[in-house]
Amino acid sequence: MTEKDLDTLFQEAYEKASGMTESLPQDVMLRIYAYYKQATSGEPKGYYQNFDLRNAFKMNAWIQVQHLTPDEAKQLYIETINSITK
Repeated sequence: MTEKDLDTLFQEAYEKASGMTESLPQDVMLRIYAYYKQATSGEPKGYYQNFDLRNAFKMNAWIQVQHLTPDEAKQLYIETINSITK
């Protein structure tokens, strides 16, 4: 898979996710968030301000996937979105 292909598939998955109206379990939403942030922002540095409980869960999810490369995170994001929007 070329870089352009992965980016195109990632964008398509993002558009699918953005158009979803159904509620998802919190753990799935956190996983999707973490993959997206890792794919688009890299490792979580300097994002520790403004910490309420909701943001703490989001940051924790992101920290758990910080070992992934952006491309790996994109692939997992694509697979997760495609598995829930069949």
